[in-house]
Amino acid sequence: MNSFDTHDVFNQAPPFADVNLLRCDPALREGLEREGASWALERLDVLGARLGRAEVLDLARLANSNGPRLVAFDRSGRRVDEVEFHPAWHELMAMMIGEGAHSAPWVDPRPGAQVARAGAYLLFGQVENGAQCPVTMTYAAVPALRHAPRIAERWLPKILSNEYDPRSLPVEHKRGALIGMGMTEKQGGTDVRANTTRAVEMLPGEARERLGAEGEGAWRIVGHKWFFSAPQSDAHLILAQTDEAGSAGGSPPGLSCFFVPRYLPDGSRNAIRVQRLKDKLGNRSNASSEVEFCDAIGWLVGPVGRGIPTILEMGSHTRLDCVVGSAGIMRAALCHALNHARGRAAFGRPLAQQPLMRNVLADLALESEAATAFALRLARCFDNPDDPMEAALGRILTPAGKYWLCKRGPAFGAEAMEVMGGNGYVEDGPLARLYREFPVNSIWEGSGNVMCLDVLRALGKAPEAARAALTAELAPAAHRDARFARYVEALGQEMLNTDEAGARCLAERLVIAVQGALLIQHAPSFVSEAFVASRIAQDVGGAFGRLPSNLDFEAILERALMV
Repeated sequence: MNSFDTHDVFNQAPPFADVNLLRCDPALREGLEREGASWALERLDVLGARLGRAEVLDLARLANSNGPRLVAFDRSGRRVDEVEFHPAWHELMAMMIGEGAHSAPWVDPRPGAQVARAGAYLLFGQVENGAQCPVTMTYAAVPALRHAPRIAERWLPKILSNEYDPRSLPVEHKRGALIGMGMTEKQGGTDVRANTTRAVEMLPGEARERLGAEGEGAWRIVGHKWFFSAPQSDAHLILAQTDEAGSAGGSPPGLSCFFVPRYLPDGSRNAIRVQRLKDKLGNRSNASSEVEFCDAIGWLVGPVGRGIPTILEMGSHTRLDCVVGSAGIMRAALCHALNHARGRAAFGRPLAQQPLMRNVLADLALESEAATAFALRLARCFDNPDDPMEAALGRILTPAGKYWLCKRGPAFGAEAMEVMGGNGYVEDGPLARLYREFPVNSIWEGSGNVMCLDVLRALGKAPEAARAALTAELAPAAHRDARFARYVEALGQEMLNTDEAGARCLAERLVIAVQGALLIQHAPSFVSEAFVASRIAQDVGGAFGRLPSNLDFEAILERALMV
């Protein structure tokens, strides 16, 4: 007990630290086994122990308190456009890259590889979220780059390397490479069809003279990006207009995808000018920027005029990570809140034993477990892209899950913060940072409305396949619970009748249905009963802490954090 001149310090919960993040989370362990990644449990157990150490958890504080700094010029006045990071950032990045969070499913695409990666990503999400951004973009870039075999041959060995190399060098001299992206501009935002950045193909003679043999197929790019993610990356995928007419499929004429490296084949810097770093609400450890392309050089990825479909292949994997990352932040906020409630007393007994507090904590625990189960199930869809049913399910659940899980995040974070009271609101602890991290997953790679409209598009494009996939997913649970069966029946009617104005309600109900099906079939009865009673049998709306009083709160909370 610490003593001051005026008082003793007591009734303070110990920090949540030195805990194996996998072992304390039975829902995550069970989900990994269920979705086909039991072979990865031993490795993830080691990772969970490492990430739960106090000194590792503290890296997040250091990286966010000492954010990136733009160095536009060197001391001699030469333009360098470098970004400097705190050593804690580099430690976090080295851990993620060393674990293969950016590459594992592409390097070893065994059954369950995407689920195993999602498990690792969810664990990392409980530590620090800014570093997840460049890792996600590098991971998601691989399918898109396969549309450009010459680029893939040269770059993929470095992209798939598990060595983190932050040095600013041409890719040939690096041990590993990171990929970023830049889609939006000042005037367009979500509407990338309004992009004004232009690309003009270089004449063969000009390209050879300037770039040598590597200049084949090069384009000159002039314009800007309002959000250019992770400018320290070794290359970026961007969208730009060209003069050629677009092809069929909804792309505007000439909007194409380009690969733009920081360094050109001759070793010179590409003409990408970083104007400033964004001053963001959250995700403060990571650098986001505004840039101009002053006759920068890029290479086409995919067909001319098909830039949106090409880069959206990257976007689908980014959206998966928004789902998994949100589940990870929820889990972190829950752990800190529940640890506090167990270690602090009020009115003569621990907070975690107060009836109303138990209701709030149990409700948060249900939300977190459902998010984890959904994230791992969605990852299994990505493990089976050649299975028509899994592919159809993934096309629906990826945007629906990104909408609903990311939308639940800020309310979840605020409630967890409130459990800790003033201790949660200040920057000394992690809750304020976690709370600020939630909104970016909702905004990044398509905001809520965009996701819900994508759900409608997926349902409208192949309605029979979508209904068959959802029926197969939900029917086993519907046979076991009459309340859930009625919910599924009503959902089927909504899918037939929903217009754009009702798309949010439909997306929400789709996710809750899949979460309910997973918990009814696989979770302990005290978890599934609580979820059905609070999310299926009645409206999910309202604040957390509205569970029926006859539920087994004690069992839910014991399962939520087993330490």
